Amino acid sequence: MRDPVDARRARHVLSENQRVLDCVAALQDSDFAAVGRIFTASHESMRDDFEITTEHIDLIADTAVRAGALGARMTGGGFGGCVIALAPTDRTAAVDEAVRRAVRDAGLEQPVITATRAAAGAGPA
Repeated sequence: MRDPVDARRARHVLSENQRVLDCVAALQDSDFAAVGRIFTASHESMRDDFEITTEHIDLIADTAVRAGALGARMTGGGFGGCVIALAPTDRTAAVDEAVRRAVRDAGLEQPVITATRAAAGAGPA
């Protein structure tokens, strides 16, 4: 590929496909530290190679990780996007506060933060 932009886009797609497979394996092993690293690598690839994130989303993802999340990535970019951060239960309050503070200090609209827990997915009846 001669066009460096096309090459970065292709690298994102190929590396993201591998990250999905790696994330499935890490989840099967309950290796949440690895899942977090995969989330963060995915976000960095979306930011640097695919160039689809925003400064607001990048601030939230980066702040969540610095505050103790195992990893964070953008998801659902159609309406400004959102960030999913994987954090140990004992770090969720610190991550929440750090993100709210960083966003406020940047003069941006405050995010809606919802703590959720993983559950079994849908399956055959």
